[in-house]
Amino acid sequence: MKQPPFPSDTNELYLPGIPLLAPIAGHTDLPMRLSARRHGCRYAFTEMVDAGSLVFGNHKTNSLLIARDPSEEFLGIQLVGSEHDILAKAAQIVNQHHFDVLDFNLGCPAPKVAKKGEGATFAVKRPDEAVRAFEVLVKNSNIPVTAKTRIASETDPEPTVKFCLALQNAGAQAITIHGRLMKNFYSGPVFTGIIREIRRTLTIPVIANGGIMTQPLHDKLLLDTECPNAMIARGACGNPWIFREIAQKKIQPPTLREFMDEMRLHFEGMMHFYGIENGLRICRKTLLEYLRGRGFPGELRASVSFLNSVEQFETMMQRIAEGPSPRYYQMLEQNPDMERRLLP
Repeated sequence: MKQPPFPSDTNELYLPGIPLLAPIAGHTDLPMRLSARRHGCRYAFTEMVDAGSLVFGNHKTNSLLIARDPSEEFLGIQLVGSEHDILAKAAQIVNQHHFDVLDFNLGCPAPKVAKKGEGATFAVKRPDEAVRAFEVLVKNSNIPVTAKTRIASETDPEPTVKFCLALQNAGAQAITIHGRLMKNFYSGPVFTGIIREIRRTLTIPVIANGGIMTQPLHDKLLLDTECPNAMIARGACGNPWIFREIAQKKIQPPTLREFMDEMRLHFEGMMHFYGIENGLRICRKTLLEYLRGRGFPGELRASVSFLNSVEQFETMMQRIAEGPSPRYYQMLEQNPDMERRLLP
């Protein structure tokens, strides 16, 4: 679904109402982004890229992480890091490539990021230093610099507002707020009131993030936070149709045939992008995301973890063609708001 051209008379990064695909480590590679774009995704980001790895890492690995397809009208890159000299060099490398936005990760709660004092830990424990690191990116970047972070309190907006104001004063062109504490990772309620207070205080765009698994949840998050845009993360994994549903303002699950066609295109894209051997290993988590919550037998889902050949993929697709269990469709009739729906 081709989006309308970007208007020339606006200085805002994102057209209001259009969702963003979040940078998700291990997921938002080029094949996933192309899958999402086939169903209406306009704004997308690379996977989270470690600044040190970009500066000192393997060239081939970096090339895959920052690959951009010519058809991608908008693509942001997200960096995570804390050391000023490395961030400066990473921003200069980004300048040599074609990206529209450079986003700084101040919200990732993953232990491997936290133990280095980066991501959400950087923002929570050393907010002043995090702002100074952000300034380094602004100083060295030729493209707009944004930030993605989390709320610092579920009850008091003041610390998060203060931090976001500091980022705005440091040159942030937009800020994405995940409405959960770092310790809660991706579970529990999203504290929309905190995001709303940030939106009302800042003069730059604020993007709401957290808990979007369906089109109604996307619209509700925008309503509750008063933000012009929302960012979708896990809700898009194995479910690129969420962008179509948001654009058309209605629940429109894929049919089994549509589901299989997109799953095959995504799989073939990964084989082409990574090569057969690496692609078969990397694609397992992706295929599991497609099958999750859609009524397919546990045995079938478990078999994905042992996928070692294209022939096994074809056998799996034959099983998928048999459809979910009858019980799944019974559950769907009883609960039409189920998050991961599939039509016969």
